[in-house]
Amino acid sequence: MTSDGSSSPWGYGLSEAARSVWAKHERDSDGWLPLWRHMGDSAAVAERLWDEWVPRRVRELVADALPGGADDARALAVWLSATHDIGKATPAFACQVEGLAEHMRANGLDMPLQKQMADRSLAPHGLAGQRLLQQWLMERHGWPRGATAQFTIVAGGHHGVPPSDGDIHALKTHSSLLRDRGTADAWRAAQDELLDRAADLCGIRERLAGWQGAKLPQPVQVLLTALVIVADWIASNPDLFPYFPDGVAGDPERVDAAWHQLDLPRPWAPREPVEDTAALFAARFDLPAGAAVRPVQAAAVDLARSMATPGLMIIEAPMGEGKTEAALAVAEIFAARSGAGGCFFALPTMATGNAMFPRLLDWLGRLPDERAGTGAYSVFLAHSKAGLNKDFAGLAPRNRSRARTADVDRDGPDSGWRHRDDSGRASTELVAHHWLSGRKKGMLSSFVAGTIDQLLFAGLKSRHLALRHLAVAGKVVVIDEAHAYDTYMNSYLDLVLSWLGAYGVPVVVLSATLPAARRRELARSYAGAKNGAQGFAEVEAAGEYPLLTAVAPGQAPRLARPEASGRGTEVVVEPLADDLDVLADRLERDLADGGCALVVRNTVARVHETAAHLRARLGEDRVTVMHAQFLDPDRAENDAALLADFGPPGKSDGTARSHPGGGRVVVASQVVEQSLDVDFDLLVTDLAPVDLLLQRMGRLHRHPRGAGQSERPERLRTARCLVAGADWTAQPPEPVRGSATVYGRHSLLRCAAVLEPFLSGAGDAERTVALPDAISPLVQAAYGPDPVGPPQWKDVLEQALKSHDEKQAVQRDKAEAFLLRPVGADGRALVGWVEAGVGDADDSRAGKAQVRDTGESLEVLVVQRRADGALVTVPWLDGDRGGAELPTGAVPPPELARTVAACGLRLPYRLTVDPRVLDTAIAELEADRVQAWQAKESYWLAGELVLVLDEDGRARLAGFDLHYTRSDGLEVRSAD
Repeated sequence: MTSDGSSSPWGYGLSEAARSVWAKHERDSDGWLPLWRHMGDSAAVAERLWDEWVPRRVRELVADALPGGADDARALAVWLSATHDIGKATPAFACQVEGLAEHMRANGLDMPLQKQMADRSLAPHGLAGQRLLQQWLMERHGWPRGATAQFTIVAGGHHGVPPSDGDIHALKTHSSLLRDRGTADAWRAAQDELLDRAADLCGIRERLAGWQGAKLPQPVQVLLTALVIVADWIASNPDLFPYFPDGVAGDPERVDAAWHQLDLPRPWAPREPVEDTAALFAARFDLPAGAAVRPVQAAAVDLARSMATPGLMIIEAPMGEGKTEAALAVAEIFAARSGAGGCFFALPTMATGNAMFPRLLDWLGRLPDERAGTGAYSVFLAHSKAGLNKDFAGLAPRNRSRARTADVDRDGPDSGWRHRDDSGRASTELVAHHWLSGRKKGMLSSFVAGTIDQLLFAGLKSRHLALRHLAVAGKVVVIDEAHAYDTYMNSYLDLVLSWLGAYGVPVVVLSATLPAARRRELARSYAGAKNGAQGFAEVEAAGEYPLLTAVAPGQAPRLARPEASGRGTEVVVEPLADDLDVLADRLERDLADGGCALVVRNTVARVHETAAHLRARLGEDRVTVMHAQFLDPDRAENDAALLADFGPPGKSDGTARSHPGGGRVVVASQVVEQSLDVDFDLLVTDLAPVDLLLQRMGRLHRHPRGAGQSERPERLRTARCLVAGADWTAQPPEPVRGSATVYGRHSLLRCAAVLEPFLSGAGDAERTVALPDAISPLVQAAYGPDPVGPPQWKDVLEQALKSHDEKQAVQRDKAEAFLLRPVGADGRALVGWVEAGVGDADDSRAGKAQVRDTGESLEVLVVQRRADGALVTVPWLDGDRGGAELPTGAVPPPELARTVAACGLRLPYRLTVDPRVLDTAIAELEADRVQAWQAKESYWLAGELVLVLDEDGRARLAGFDLHYTRSDGLEVRSAD
């Protein structure tokens, strides 16, 4: 057991007692690591991270808080990394491995046996380290107590949860856990010796006097904590930093070898583009031939360039105006000016995240190469099924080594992670980096597309929250479809925006249908207290459309009002009786000469009911079904087929728009509302909130089809939207039950009220809604405070409003339970920062429920059982994946297991809304688990619930009959 440290300045000249203190130990071997060595490793890693990986924006934020600027910031980050584990130099920690503890006793550091320390849980080594650092600063450097916590909290929180006031008080009364009473002086001497060595080697001894008067902002404390966590995780990996007795190489060789093996990509470091807007867009995006930059896009770039300090930009513009391209162009400018090292594109669903990911990759491929040989960009798709996405799986890591995680810290939960066994083509430009692909670390990649949940998690009191803040603090954040979130989610979003504003993170918010009050809330949340109330009334009062709103730190908001692009559609809006025969009659008439119609229903049950009736009337091959309850690969193929058949001119040949016996009909749920560039001749939609109804109208005559739409059938050359899903004979109209369950009566009745002048019109001229001009007026009226609709509707609307307000209040209160505190005053330590939190937060079913008020959901993997009893993959999958036999006595081969994992299906609301039904369903699925698939090495299948269908695609679950077909997806009926 040698650890003389003669080859390292961290160990050279230390006393035998200080050299004997251990930090790491492998359970299955004699390998161990002395604390002085881990301190040196952690400091060296922190230096490399700071110099080569941390974005400039993060470094500057820390530097601004310290008297010595950039030099102080680097020294502080390295010192905190070096000293984060000083709490392991205590009896409470050291007693855990008896052989190593006995070695310490032999060198004068006495301690009881582990079984004799019943109260050692009061001194987890992070909290113990915080206490030791505080005493060292006060007793050896004269710091006042009040100045210490903002620095020492980093050690206290480096395992993901900063201590609470109660934790700190409890340890104060158990001093023997820090130093054995009989040898307290020896313990203190060893602790101080290690801390003195760190102060000298990190170059902070002469800086300590100046730091006493610093007021570290809470965002800086968070970022330093996160950096220490990352440095600790890397330095704790025995593959990178071998343990004794083998890991005896000198410091430079040891660190160089580890850093080379880790091979972390550098952050993005763009130069601000200098070309004009037209040239910029031509270089970055695949624009159609002859396409011009639209006014909204040009105005967004001009506004970004005119902002002295990057901040928040809200882009409100119609569907199809190129908001995504505008956001990416603004992100490039903001990143260059702010020092951001990447970009996170947050979207409402996994489907929209998947749709955005290849667009993000295409944009990255067109960026100027600013890396100068520094390596590839790191890219991540942030949702629970990212490993099944072909575009993401194709970004194979350059370094396929599987670095082990250590048995890091016995007094804390296991911090290990598992890597997905993705396969695909190697890329020299874009890398889903192997170290960054972990559950908590993936968001640290430079470029990320993912669900909004990943951003909302930054407002949720949860373990390792500091890492989530580091992940966004060094990026430009783009929030798409900002109107799509309810009161519960907006509580988290507003809180997160306030932290982003405190970090100085540039944010771009996109929406086609944003209520004015919500625009003001977003701007005020980002601005925080720094901007006061100045100018925010004007933000809410602005009625122009398109509209750009900009907020920079310490400045009044600015508004830009670009001209519309001139693209527009006049849509005739008609009420349609909610009767399937009436619908079929109308479609038969309007599609007699061909064309295509989109029928949007608010529930999957209505989709199935409508499709079955229309097939009986129009023919099986004329009706296509689209909704969310398809297997994931089926839904992806459905989206691709929809784009091929009904996409924009040039991307579809239009042949599928007609049919020998009449036109085509797509019956769909809300999945067609966003992120699908599809174009239909006729729209039928259930009554929905006005912003969503307008989104659906955006799928109607979306692209020109000949001069004056001459390529469309003659009777369909006028864009027409038929609104069903309500009893239009009632006053006010009564929405169907399913729609009211999904959206609430208030938003549906407000939509009916603002559309009432059009719906009650006597002819096409009076029923015409001009888009995009009418979008903002309709949205503001529907979501504004003023009464709408005929006077006789007043009482019903007021009652619906009362119920709506009550539900919103419940949502706000519910969100508060685990909502992070607002940014605290400078110098206030992060004590109790995530106290009473949720533990870990991730993409699991339970994790998402923490930031979405959607109740429980349940996802299963689907296979089939043949008549001979064998389990097989569903037969219609492409290639040799379909109908492949699955072993039940062993773990399936990786590719076969991955095929099963890809066949995920979220069970419908009917099976999850009642907790008793949900519990029954889970119990039945667990009873049918294939035990061999639960093995530790079964990464894709272990822990998953599998729904087994018979050869006809049927199953019974929790008292319901389930039937799955490739054409219609999942249908659920009560078993009678």
